[in-house]
Amino acid sequence: MRKGDGLGSQETRCREYAQLKGYEVVEVFRDEGASGSMIQRPGMLSMLAFLKQHRRSRTHAVLIDDISRLARGLDAHIQLRTAISSVGGKLESPSIEFGEDSDSMLVENLLASVSQHQRQKNAEQTRNRMRARAANGYWGFGAPVGYRYEKLTGHTGKVMVPDEPLATTIREALEGFASGRYETQAEVQRFLLQCPHFPKDRKGEVHPQRVASLLTQVLYASYLSMPEWNLVLQPAKHEALISYETFTRIQERLEGRTTTAPVRRDANEDFPLRGFVVCGCCGHPLTAAWSRGKGGRYAYYSCYQKDCAESRKSIRKEKIEGAFDELLDSICPSEDALFTAHAMFKELWDSSKASAQQAAGEARRELEAVEGKIGQLLERIVEASSDALVDAYETQIEKLAARKALLSEKAAANGSPRKPFEESFRTAFNFLANPRVLWDSGRADLRKTLLRLTFTGRVAYDRLKGFRTPETTLPFKALRDLGAGDSGLARRGRFELPTPRFVVWCSIQLSYRRKSHGTAMA
Repeated sequence: MRKGDGLGSQETRCREYAQLKGYEVVEVFRDEGASGSMIQRPGMLSMLAFLKQHRRSRTHAVLIDDISRLARGLDAHIQLRTAISSVGGKLESPSIEFGEDSDSMLVENLLASVSQHQRQKNAEQTRNRMRARAANGYWGFGAPVGYRYEKLTGHTGKVMVPDEPLATTIREALEGFASGRYETQAEVQRFLLQCPHFPKDRKGEVHPQRVASLLTQVLYASYLSMPEWNLVLQPAKHEALISYETFTRIQERLEGRTTTAPVRRDANEDFPLRGFVVCGCCGHPLTAAWSRGKGGRYAYYSCYQKDCAESRKSIRKEKIEGAFDELLDSICPSEDALFTAHAMFKELWDSSKASAQQAAGEARRELEAVEGKIGQLLERIVEASSDALVDAYETQIEKLAARKALLSEKAAANGSPRKPFEESFRTAFNFLANPRVLWDSGRADLRKTLLRLTFTGRVAYDRLKGFRTPETTLPFKALRDLGAGDSGLARRGRFELPTPRFVVWCSIQLSYRRKSHGTAMA
């Protein structure tokens, strides 16, 4: 018998039985992949319809390989047995002789009950094995997008491993949403749609529900959560694509506990400033559109507020966006300011290792306390006699399990940074040195990211005077203050910080300037 050819083997036995009995095989009905516990199976319904159609022309024998092939449950067996008899069919099998007397019916029902017991027992054993494997940290279902199964040394069975380049795409999408680079799920959807290797549906699109599933999938943080099996945030064996801290930030953003940036959500590549730039007269966001004229189509920004003095007075796209390019150039920090900021952060990075190790020790101590509380609550659940108390304890355990996951990450890090200083801050300093890099890329998502990271709010534009002085975000303000005036800061030497405990940019910057301004250290 070939592996996986069960239906073919059953058909062969039934044909041999028919030949032995001198029967003519007029039709074969199959139910491939259908559960034996189901009554409404396609093949079974087709057979009953066939018998009903030909019941008056002749009597048909219905051949099955074994009693378990008809149904794997007593109730289903009796219903199908009755249905076959009602349309003129006669049930036969090479494995059992069906009869209408009480003894034959008893044996038939006993065999059907045994078949039902085997089906239920197999399902029970399968669930127990799957739960045990999940408790050991192995995901036993289909791998989510970004992973694939592979056999690894030191593991039993197959383990999920990152599936490149999909894994990198998923990581960028999740970390981008957590950090605010992608403000909405729609932006994540557009990012995934632009990735050629990300799977699309039949229409070539990425469904919003798929984006929501990605953002709420704790497997990407290397944890299993299966409440139906009482497994809450079980550490998994597969490699994580993101940290649990990043996953937590994503959930906070989904729950609306973070602020949003003032950027129009339907901004497109034709008018990247639409909805972001406001009218210098009335303060309402400018709109934009294409208009037709002699020689072709022309793009304009304009204010459409009825009570505004500048209402419907168009501003050419080239003019306002050219002025915005100059505005970006004007806020670029000086080389000295960047050098100073780099030195300050490097000093802070080096001096904060001791405090980070201390924080890791505190995390380990708190982790022990949390594990103790979880153990106490589990004991209370065993002793509880009220369902309400059990539900309350389980809710507390879920919250403590989430806290345990965060503390476990901090304790495992032991105060060591995930990446070296240069690698961690390279992208940030490259952006601060020249924010126009993102703008000149022409990508709508990167341009929106620039607007959020550079400005604290919308920017006012006067049709005659141009852009007004904008409010920039804290990093650009600090760099502007560092570069203002004749600082006299040295390019080489040791920079002293007042204390390594400052973590807010403005505090570092003010304290640094108060102690180091104008001092050249050897």
